[in-house]
Amino acid sequence: MSKLYFRYGAMNSGKSTHLMQVAYNYEERGMNVILLKPYTDTKGGDKLVSRLGVERKVDLVIKENDSVLEEFNLYKSENGHVDCILVDEVQFLKGNQIDELFELAVVQNVPVICYGLRTDFKMQGFEGSNRLLLLAHSIEEMKTICKCGRKAILNGRKINNKFVFEGEQVAIDNVDDVEYESLCGHCYFTYKNNL
Repeated sequence: MSKLYFRYGAMNSGKSTHLMQVAYNYEERGMNVILLKPYTDTKGGDKLVSRLGVERKVDLVIKENDSVLEEFNLYKSENGHVDCILVDEVQFLKGNQIDELFELAVVQNVPVICYGLRTDFKMQGFEGSNRLLLLAHSIEEMKTICKCGRKAILNGRKINNKFVFEGEQVAIDNVDDVEYESLCGHCYFTYKNNL
């Protein structure tokens, strides 16, 4: 039986870059991968975009009401055998879509490796991440550091270069003057309490 993996980390922890490296490793060995990303992630359109400047076109962009299972089966019938499913920005998927990824791993025996955030800029969980934390066979933290040098575990949202702690859960990085910064808990509360 294959497994469902959740690799999470704060912003700038190299999730998208790592996903593309995993895809390369599979393909270098003659294996076929399928790359998915949620429609909510508008950065890069139908491409994965790493902060290092590396890009790669995805195979499927999953909308809120799409069945991942149906989309995968259609893709497989048109393109042949799939050895691994790689998902970027998985936090934006719905709980039922995570259930389908779990089913693909255990029933169709295809490893599913998901990359995403665990929490938003208000320290709240995302629906997709919450479901993965319950179902994933393997959960791995990808580490990065805060500018103070401590381990970053949170995501600070900046608008016009100022930290904000209110607003909609989803605002895409580098769109409408929105930026994110990886923060340790100490720096997060320092910025939040000094507003």
